[in-house]
Amino acid sequence: MPSKIQYEKALNKAQLSAVTAPDGPILVIAGAGSGKTRTLVYRVAWLVERGVPPKEILLLTFTRKAAKEMLERAAKLTDRRCREVSGGTFHSLAHRVLRQEAKRVGFTPSFTIMDRSDMEEAAHALIHEVDGEKRPMRLPRSSTISTILSKAANMEKPLAEIMEIEYPQFLPILSKIEHLLPIYKEYKRKNNLMDYDDLLLFFRLILKENEDIRLTLANRYKHIMVDEYQDTNTIQADIIRYLGSPHKNVMVVGDDSQSIYSFRGANFKNMFDFPVSFPEARIIKLEENYRSTQSILTMTNALMDQATQKYTKCLFTRRGGDEVPLTIGTGTERDQAVYVCRAIETLMDEGRQLRDIAVLFRASYHSFELELELARRTTPFVKYGGFKFMESAHIKDLLVHLRVILNKQDILSWGRLLRLIKNIGPGKSQAITDWMKKEDVLPARVDKWPGANKEKEGLVTLAKLMSALSKPNLRPEQGVEFAVEYYSPLLKEKFDDFPRRQQELEQLTSMAGRYKSLRAFLDDLSLEPPASPVDVRPLDKTDYLTLSTVHSAKGLEWGVVFIIWLVDGRFPPGRSFRNMESLEEELRLLYVAATRAKDRLFMVYPGQEVMHNSGGWKGNYKGGLSSFISALPQDVIEHRSFVSSYPPATATLATISPTPAMHERAGVFPDNAMLKSTPFTKSMDPLATDSSGLKPGDRVNHPAFGKGVIAKFLDEDRVEVIFQDKGIKLLHLGYTSLEKI
Repeated sequence: MPSKIQYEKALNKAQLSAVTAPDGPILVIAGAGSGKTRTLVYRVAWLVERGVPPKEILLLTFTRKAAKEMLERAAKLTDRRCREVSGGTFHSLAHRVLRQEAKRVGFTPSFTIMDRSDMEEAAHALIHEVDGEKRPMRLPRSSTISTILSKAANMEKPLAEIMEIEYPQFLPILSKIEHLLPIYKEYKRKNNLMDYDDLLLFFRLILKENEDIRLTLANRYKHIMVDEYQDTNTIQADIIRYLGSPHKNVMVVGDDSQSIYSFRGANFKNMFDFPVSFPEARIIKLEENYRSTQSILTMTNALMDQATQKYTKCLFTRRGGDEVPLTIGTGTERDQAVYVCRAIETLMDEGRQLRDIAVLFRASYHSFELELELARRTTPFVKYGGFKFMESAHIKDLLVHLRVILNKQDILSWGRLLRLIKNIGPGKSQAITDWMKKEDVLPARVDKWPGANKEKEGLVTLAKLMSALSKPNLRPEQGVEFAVEYYSPLLKEKFDDFPRRQQELEQLTSMAGRYKSLRAFLDDLSLEPPASPVDVRPLDKTDYLTLSTVHSAKGLEWGVVFIIWLVDGRFPPGRSFRNMESLEEELRLLYVAATRAKDRLFMVYPGQEVMHNSGGWKGNYKGGLSSFISALPQDVIEHRSFVSSYPPATATLATISPTPAMHERAGVFPDNAMLKSTPFTKSMDPLATDSSGLKPGDRVNHPAFGKGVIAKFLDEDRVEVIFQDKGIKLLHLGYTSLEKI
């Protein structure tokens, strides 16, 4: 049958070479914007057209959504059977195998998958068992302990090595953390719990120790493709080696220059080790960029010339446009915020839409002053790079009620849901779970606890919910609806922003409707939780600016990109100067940020700001322009400076005026001139005082979020507040308490 695709016309020479490569191991080094996804899609189509049964192809990506989209594209290109290709993540593949083979590693098939907050809760409980001193030493936070344990697992390094490099202040209690590790492992096994690291570790163990399973899977998946290989850890690389060695039909695609997740255990050296594991590997480089202008690529090529370990590549493009990347020194952080806002306004005057502009930064807190300035000017924005949907307390609260139905041994979930009941604290919740375990009590009989007194009414209501959730043939959306109905009164009592959280719970109901079983729904949420912005997307706006950490921006692109806080001590952070590997990852992080830009790139630094004890550096110092930028050849960037006409201000809420003065605005991109301050005309829209007596610009105090400033009213009841420590929150005045200060 003739091919439906004219591969020679659809692909460039390097892409064609990768797509039509013969059987055997292949390493594709795909530069930023070089059509990596396109290459994988066409490779799937080419294999299916060549006669490879779709179910014998395995496509591993870092999100199942990405795999599904690739297979859908391949199906539309040539053959709908491409949808039958096995696509997913390492964790989802491991999960499928472990559900069938859990007994081989000492678990039952009904094990519960622990997410990050579950791990932290377990660490919090167990560390106090380890620390038996009457006057205990300062212990790390449970989140820090979880990070240490996770890194030791997925990086396969001793705890001492992890702590010496990243947490030297806790070395005096190293023995306690080391003592915790086997206790944590036994705790998980005893309660039939697996964390994310366990999924991969146990999967690899099964492959290593069971030749029958290893050969069965290798025979099932005779062609393996892996996306974003630079972000794999050593365990994942071993899994690929076990699965691919019998037939060697393995294609891995990645870019060593975009490896930025070492804090999750990613090892970019896997890119260099692949030809060692598969000596016959062909190496193909994709260097033609379809995203950025040549001026941007010339700068990013020069940036990566500073790396000591890399695959040499030189990105080029056929795109027009030749705006040289700008480096702007603004003096202070306040000037930086004013400059970025003013530049964005000028870009909008030139016809650029807000959604085609992004501001990127190294850490989430770097954007605080900018957020204040954007709020002053009522510029709508959404921010990415903080808490995710599944990490929210109300989502966790709801889901634990469903999890105990599937695994009644899940002591973490029982503890959390019991403590939601009035008059039940940690002690009583422990007593109830101990009783249930000893007596093998069903969830629907939790109200029979003999020690019940004041909490009896709450336990009876909970038992009714457990009974409803235990019904056979219960549809997932029914289960979520029952849980929402039970939890809503608690939600209203617990959270000031109850209406927003209620909407998110209702979103879970619609999500559950896409699943046939409660197990599949909960497993999907654990394996690949939906992401959500840190701040509320402007509800009345279709066009808004994006603020994002660089890590959250990977894989995305915008016409115009601003990178802020490009000073030594912030980007790169001071701690990265401790060793060359950390510093080189920061270099790659800047490369990722810069290659998000299609047309224009602005790199902004408040060079006069004083860094305070940054990253372990003693004393205060002026960071100055990032050493990564300073080391660039002068012909690949243009330097300019900017000084605001605003009066001096510090990054505190006290500097926000309720009625900022009106100014005139002028262009911020004058040719061959230093950028200087000129007045501008953007100001807050006048808003009438609300019936509460509050108005935009008022400084307020919230019992949970602390001090903040009212940014704007969305309607009569909803108000947006910028909190000094918590960022932007959308509050409902009917359910919150705001005190004017």
